[in-house]
Formats: sequence, structure tokens, C-alpha cells
Amino acid sequence: MTRTDSRETILIADYDFGDVDIERAVVEGAGLQLLAAQCKSEDEVIEAGREAGGVLTQYARVGSRAIDALTRCRVIARYGTGVDIVDVDAATRRGIQVTNAPNEWCAEEVADHAVALWLAAARKICRYDRATRQGEWHWKTGKPIHRLRGQVLGLLSFGSIARLIAERAKAFGVEVWAHDPFLDQSEIRESQVRPMSFADLVEGADYVVVQTPLTPQTHHTFDRATLRRMKPTAILVNTARGPIVEDAALHHALTEGWIAGAALDDIEEEPAKQRGWRPTNPLLELPNVIVTPHAAYYSEEAVRTVRTIAAEEAVRVLTGQPARFPVNELPPGSHPHQGDLPAHGS
Repeated sequence: MTRTDSRETILIADYDFGDVDIERAVVEGAGLQLLAAQCKSEDEVIEAGREAGGVLTQYARVGSRAIDALTRCRVIARYGTGVDIVDVDAATRRGIQVTNAPNEWCAEEVADHAVALWLAAARKICRYDRATRQGEWHWKTGKPIHRLRGQVLGLLSFGSIARLIAERAKAFGVEVWAHDPFLDQSEIRESQVRPMSFADLVEGADYVVVQTPLTPQTHHTFDRATLRRMKPTAILVNTARGPIVEDAALHHALTEGWIAGAALDDIEEEPAKQRGWRPTNPLLELPNVIVTPHAAYYSEEAVRTVRTIAAEEAVRVLTGQPARFPVNELPPGSHPHQGDLPAHGS
């Protein structure tokens, strides 16, 4: 990236929105410069962002190597809530503010999508649709299907999105359970939801909906050992991050009949983070799996909101204002990379 003028530059490391008009209006409206790239590796982020004062990232990883190399960077703004693609500790050590968007920007959409995946899997909607298009017109195509009322839907985590899922699910007559080690059980009970241990939820729920953040502790939570403990009639729904479920283990569980089905809004390989991805994942060949392309967050309103938030956060930090949605806490009065920054315009 070559600086074309003396204005502070904000780099969009990657995006799949089709344009950057929203970000450009915010950034250039504040007197800053915007550059957009499509980085698929940390090396590409480093190359594109060497002189950027701020970085917006959707899928591109900004790890410690990039953070050490981006010597002008003062803010990394994530398009979204999760910041697993950013090394927040490394950013903090370098005095870089990391920001995200609070869950509210897409909470309603993700809750709707989770319920839609659950119902589609439970009622075999996709299987019926495929068979009908191929000339098979019979209710037995989806056999067996069980009545929802009276069954148990288990939520892994009970944050704001999971609570919206619980509200929606209750209308179908299911009993809702939740496991969240970071909440007091009384807080879960206040929502007329039954708090459960992880083991009891996994072993007892008819439907398990994963809505937990991706962390080193939750990576591959659903491995062979966990999936083996679930009911053979159970359906797993993942509207969180793909790597929480181990794809190979899930494929084994589904082909061996350990569980009945799965509905996933992402897969472990996270295709959006790859260049030239091809649909070779064996899960995509199974009739008892539904996969959507990490689209649970999507609505026109939600995308517009998150793009605006990310751009505004980067602008706020670069113009000396505090971030509205900081992920990390920087020492008072710290000036990120002050010693590394050349004179403005050099």
C-alpha cells in the first residue's frame, strides 16, 4: 500500500459486501483516507496495511505477527461481535485499541435463523424439498419425524441471542434448558429456562443449539466423545462458530447414527476465510445435514448497522475520541505506537 496523501489511512482488510460505500462515507466524511483490500492471509494484511492507522476486518486474521508489523496501526475494528481472528493480547501490548459491535446488531436475525435451522432439521424440510424436486411425492421421505411439543431444546450459553432463541422456542411447546458456566442459575431460571450441567444438557436434550463464543476452551467442544453422549434421536444446531464442532467427528456421528441430524450455519474450515474454497467437505454430502454459509447474522438492516459501527469506531479512535465498543482496555493516556509513527505526511 502506498500513501497517496498526508491523511491518516484506514484499511478494510477484507469484505464481502460488494462495495465499501458506507465505510467510505464515514471515513472520508471525517477527513481520513480509505483503502479496501481482499486479504486472505496474515501476510496479505501486513502487505496492505503497513502504513494504515486503522484496520477494519471481516474474516481476515490480524494476529501477533501482523500487529507487530503494522507499526502505524492504532485501532483494529472487527465487523461483528467475535474477535477470535484478532490477537487482542498482542494488540493491547502494542497499545492498539480493538473494537467490535455488540450482539444487538444481529441478535434478532441470529435467533430467527437458529429457530429456522432447528425447525427445518426437525421437520426434514430440505430432505422433502430435494425429494419432491426429483419426482418423489411421499410423506415417508422424512420418516421418522417426532412431535416438537414436549421435547427438550438445550441451549449452550445463555447470552442475549440464546435468550431470544428461548423466547421463540417456547411457542412450540418445548421445554428449554440452558448451560452457561458464567451465569448464576437464578438468572437462567428468571427466564423460565432450566439451568443444567453441560453433561446433563448434552445427554438429555432432544435438540442442542450452540450459541457459545469460540475460544480455545470451546474449540471442538463437540468432538467424538461429546457427540457419542447425545441421544440417537438428537439434532445438533450450530449458529455460533464452525470450529466449536469437529467436522470429522460430526460426520462419523451422523453416518454411524450416534445422532439423527445437524443444522450448521458454519463449518469448521470456515470457507469465507479461504481463497478458492471448494465444497469438498464430506458433511455436504449427507442428507441429514443442513448447511448455511455463515448467514445467520444477515439482514440488510444488520449489515448496514455493523458496517457503520466498524467504520465509526476506527474514526473515533484515530480522531482522539474513546471507542464506544472497546474490546480491550488500554492504559489511560496511552498513545498507540507513538514512538513508531513518522511525522504526519512523511
